[in-house]
Amino acid sequence: MSLELLNEVKVPKDFNLPKEITASELLEDAKLYEKAKELILKNKVCFLAHYYTAPIVQKLCEETGGFIGDSLEMARVGRDCKEQTVLVAGVRFMGQTAKILSKEKTVLMPDLNAECSLDLCCTKEDLKAQKELHKDAVVVAYANTSVEVKALADWIVTSSMAVSLGKYLASLGKEVLWVPDRHLGSYIGNESKAHVYSWPGKCIVHDSFSLDDILKVKKEHPEALLLVHPEAPASVVAKADFVGSTSQILAFAKQSSKKEFIIATEHNISYKLNQACKDKGFIEAPVKKTESYNRAKPSCPWMELNTLAKIVEALEKPQDHEIFVDEELRVASLKPLEKMLNFAQDLKSGRIVL
Repeated sequence: MSLELLNEVKVPKDFNLPKEITASELLEDAKLYEKAKELILKNKVCFLAHYYTAPIVQKLCEETGGFIGDSLEMARVGRDCKEQTVLVAGVRFMGQTAKILSKEKTVLMPDLNAECSLDLCCTKEDLKAQKELHKDAVVVAYANTSVEVKALADWIVTSSMAVSLGKYLASLGKEVLWVPDRHLGSYIGNESKAHVYSWPGKCIVHDSFSLDDILKVKKEHPEALLLVHPEAPASVVAKADFVGSTSQILAFAKQSSKKEFIIATEHNISYKLNQACKDKGFIEAPVKKTESYNRAKPSCPWMELNTLAKIVEALEKPQDHEIFVDEELRVASLKPLEKMLNFAQDLKSGRIVL
């Protein structure tokens, strides 16, 4: 593996995080559950929720016939559903991706200001400059990027297929200009043997996992397997019993014969883990405070903005919650998205063997 971190690229340190929602605010918000449910059903909305949204939002999604998944799965379901209105409970790039794949549909979000630290780490201006410096490299952008960045990419990937694409490009002798997560970039380089020029961005939640504290938990639970998302630091990934995307972590836990797991990803995945594995125990991996993140739990502060109150507001005032994507950017970003979808299908069918 050959990895070069693009140190000349500057990424934010202070992400101006939204304030943490209090327990009393959550109790008050929960009173709107039936109203939100009624509005979703009445308006015949395709409701999509990410694994990292609050348990009450995921429950609402289930009870209204919606879909819970990762960002690409959500966008695909939104594209293929019969409903003409799609409600995306997640962060902004997820709403944009849904709109890219569903030009004719109305795509709503509970909060249009729901950011993602990875998205904020990469601007189109910086990426244009790096493309000029690395003209022979293939630009591979993580799904956690804006439509402007996606439009500049050759490929888009999710964490579940990033390594597979790295192996494929390495087999073709291609170098990779990877944006925006330094930890996933390192993981791609290690696992695929591709030469990777990696952006120095980070997910503030996954970056905060503390190896020392995880090892203490591991000592207390020696039989527990450590399941890690590849956005975590390399030192944490190296100690993992399994590394994978949110969906892959869930699938691994379901099929494993083990009964106890330490989970190093956003804590709201516990809703689906506990639902799918009632006879198994899950321990939240500890985090440390960093210059960008100061919470006691691995909790995405922007995912928390998807409250029931905002879901109700999005359905009552859709004009204030609709996602729009410039058509030129949509067409440009659709190309690498479709390449990814076709690549995933080719892997599954055996047309591409790595």
